[in-house]
Amino acid sequence: MIFLDASALLAAEDIEDPSHPAASALLRAGSLGTLDLAAYEVVNVAEVRWRDRDAAQRLRERVWAIADLGVLVRVDRALAQRAAELAREHAISAYDAAYVAGAERVGAPLASCDERDLVSRGLAKLPRELIAQPPRST
Repeated sequence: MIFLDASALLAAEDIEDPSHPAASALLRAGSLGTLDLAAYEVVNVAEVRWRDRDAAQRLRERVWAIADLGVLVRVDRALAQRAAELAREHAISAYDAAYVAGAERVGAPLASCDERDLVSRGLAKLPRELIAQPPRST
């Protein structure tokens, strides 16, 4: 399983994002998970920043497909507590920390395009780092 944060989901939608090819490939990679927060974050970016209602609809449906076919981690007391600990420990936002806590909960690597706050701290991997490598022929 691969756990996706909002930045990875948005990169899969945005063809101009440098991580688009890898993020798109992750969506076809198999078992996926995300946080319930992703449903709000991706729609917010698509509607407010991009002003793209169709993209917002596709992103919303993508989150629900992950919920139906994979894992949607919902916030609860324990997740919120762990997110607060991670936010403090790593000096990151509670939102970013919640994705880290969600990935920890399901025992999956976190895919993120947030190099500054998550990848550089070893809390997530870029989508291209998580794409399964094809077997080598000998």
